[in-house]
Amino acid sequence: METPAAPAAPAAPAAGNLWPPLLLLTSTTLLAALLGAAHRLGLFHRLLHKVDKASVRHGGESVATVLKAHGVRFVFTLVGGHISPLLVACEKLGIRVVDTRHEVTAVFAADAVARLTGTVGVAAVTAGPGLTNTVTAVKNAQMAQSPVLLLGGAAATLLQKRGALQAIDQMSLFRPLCKFCASVRRVRDIVPTLRAAMAAAQSGTPGPVFVELPIDTMYPYFLVEKEVLPSKPPHGLVARGIYWYLENYLANLFAGAWEPQPEGPLPLNIPQAPPQQVQRCMEVLSRAKRPLLVLGSQALLPPTPAHKLRAAVETLGIPCFLGGMARGLLGRNHPLHIRQNRGAALKKADVVVLAGIVCDFRLSYGRVFSRSCKIIIANRNRDEMLLNSDIFWKPHEAVQGDVGSFVLKLVGGLEGQKWPSDWVEELREADRQKEKTFREKAAKPVAQHLNPVRVLQLVEEVLPDNSLLVVDGGDFVGTAAHLVQPRGPLRWLDPGAFGTLGVGAGFALGAKLCLPEAEVWCLFGDGAFGYSLIEFDTFVRHKVPVIALIGNDACWTQIAREQVPILGSSVACGLAYTDYHKAAMGLGAQGLLLSQDNEDQVTSVLREAQKQYQDGHSVVVNILIGKTDFREGALAV
Repeated sequence: METPAAPAAPAAPAAGNLWPPLLLLTSTTLLAALLGAAHRLGLFHRLLHKVDKASVRHGGESVATVLKAHGVRFVFTLVGGHISPLLVACEKLGIRVVDTRHEVTAVFAADAVARLTGTVGVAAVTAGPGLTNTVTAVKNAQMAQSPVLLLGGAAATLLQKRGALQAIDQMSLFRPLCKFCASVRRVRDIVPTLRAAMAAAQSGTPGPVFVELPIDTMYPYFLVEKEVLPSKPPHGLVARGIYWYLENYLANLFAGAWEPQPEGPLPLNIPQAPPQQVQRCMEVLSRAKRPLLVLGSQALLPPTPAHKLRAAVETLGIPCFLGGMARGLLGRNHPLHIRQNRGAALKKADVVVLAGIVCDFRLSYGRVFSRSCKIIIANRNRDEMLLNSDIFWKPHEAVQGDVGSFVLKLVGGLEGQKWPSDWVEELREADRQKEKTFREKAAKPVAQHLNPVRVLQLVEEVLPDNSLLVVDGGDFVGTAAHLVQPRGPLRWLDPGAFGTLGVGAGFALGAKLCLPEAEVWCLFGDGAFGYSLIEFDTFVRHKVPVIALIGNDACWTQIAREQVPILGSSVACGLAYTDYHKAAMGLGAQGLLLSQDNEDQVTSVLREAQKQYQDGHSVVVNILIGKTDFREGALAV
């Protein structure tokens, strides 16, 4: 007796095809799904909005038109199928698409664009691991208050929570990191969602925003239909019910997709200091004998341009310390700019204006102020400006509003006010004494290779007026912060409060693209350079030249300086005098080595690096350095 043949196995569904998995729904689960479908899928929405099934347009075009309308010039990315349509659409509209070798670099580059231009920097990455790779950079942007738009791919809306490729709960991941998070569920929602995200990134306290773009909102109708529906209408009640459900899902997904919508920027919400508070602050400052101004990154935010802020600070005539993006505001060697001994100066001051800077670890949580000091703090974020005020310090006036505008208003009411000249001279004399100590340390021999203090002094002498400094590292960069001066405002890029290693290549990429006339110099520790090395392939491919100086002491020195004497071991701190310059040459860049304690050679090699840079090459200068006690006592935590 012949055995009956087994029924043929169903053909394997194409990648992402929704029909076979949904056909496995039971009639009970189908009924439950259909009961909620009317609301979720908008069964009658297609009666109000036409669905153009023949159109070859896609959601990526909507993304690109909004970015173009907002003046976006660059989109940084690492390519993936979820986001291919938006990248191609951006290219067609003249937005430069710059692909990196790691997603975190793309966000760092967008962050640099945001800081230097005052507009939104944009990065686009694929779903799942593409997005998880960006988390450190997004958190860094949040803490640095940079308006960055992260566009992320996602699994098709109907396949989310069904085990689709690279499908995770991305919204939960980014809600704590971003001030605005949204997942687009219909093609017609792309434009208004992106406009809202761009406005949110720049309003109030700036910060990163995230928009999730499921793959079925990115591709044309005919392709999505092919993946969702079978080629022929099915038979049977359950199959026909599922087919009806999916038809309406498609209708709602694309209904009204191409109807005209406004694409340009929405109005921004920028808080302003109340006039009564500004008046009280002016009265306090007018009675000061030893006033100090401390400017942080928020002071450089739009709408106040840097040149107006500089003029205001000069008119005010109060000695100042500059931090974050405010570094370089007064150029080099300005008589009002005090660079050293900040803690001691804050102890002596009788009135301190904290303009866009907060009492975190950088100001010893507020412990640096004397008890009699009157503190005026201005910040867009009320919670941030009151940080630690319940423990170590109390504000005399806490002004919530735009910092640059606040400083301009202060100057308008205090113009002509004079403060004792001996106060400024006292602070400048302390600077001179500190710099004398630096010269003495630079002259001391080291056990091997070059003295990093002297090397950085020579770098300071070589840097041109159009240079832009990107710093990424620990001990070498910490030393550079005391010795190397930015030539002007918005000419210094460091991670900010998060202290993130690995920002260097991304920051340099974004900086050179948005400021092509700048000579971009990157100061790396040898540990930090390990994060950025591969991106020299990116610099070469995109013809974006930069100069990288690596302080190579074969060690994570900032950690070892404490770990060894306190805990008695250098475990995990050791590196090698690696030939980083040769590795960069393998990626198509130029490489130079500095290892001899010879000032003429140092200057000659730095000049050669500039020449190679001006010829269009990226250059890595591997500088072998020894140990000094320059940063003895500085803490790594």
